[in-house]
Amino acid sequence: MESKLIREHFLEFFASKGHEIVPSAPMVIKDDPTLMFNNAGMNPFKDLFLGNSPVVHPRIADTQKCLRVSGKHNDLEEVGVDTYHHTMFEMLGNWSFGDYFKQEAIDWAWELLTEVYGLDKDRLYVTVFEGDAGDGLEADEEAKGIWAKWVPEDRILLASKKDNFWEMGETGPCGPCSEIHIDLRGDADRAATSGASLVNADHP
Repeated sequence: MESKLIREHFLEFFASKGHEIVPSAPMVIKDDPTLMFNNAGMNPFKDLFLGNSPVVHPRIADTQKCLRVSGKHNDLEEVGVDTYHHTMFEMLGNWSFGDYFKQEAIDWAWELLTEVYGLDKDRLYVTVFEGDAGDGLEADEEAKGIWAKWVPEDRILLASKKDNFWEMGETGPCGPCSEIHIDLRGDADRAATSGASLVNADHP
């Protein structure tokens, strides 16, 4: 599927779920001293996350042009090492500001990937936060339970804070997150080695 269609299907899907579609913000940031470039889809909405601006649209979807060459999210050193890191990319995002939460976010992600994009359900793995005793953080049992509606237990994987705990910065909004991984290997490789063992293992 061409990137143009991926983008169009994404925005159409979330518009059908009541999201306001907004354009990509400029890649160069002029009013945030902490960033030179937009390096994540949430950057244009920082003031909403921090409660510094009123929420006009509780549901928003966009495709944000991002550049990662410095700061907390710096992918420059990873380019060329694996097959999936890039310095410039578009991040597709659906955002809820005090509206829906994990149930809808997970259900819609699964619907989008399997019904709209037509990805093979048997090739998909999901990760959820396993908790962190050192920081007093519990495992994300809520997300795990929701994923269990769609994904067999052996493809719901627990992952560490490094991979499944989102943080805006050193301080500020943060919390557990889920990731969805697809196994693109051929049938012979899949039969020989479980895809679960390769998730978050820097497999190319």
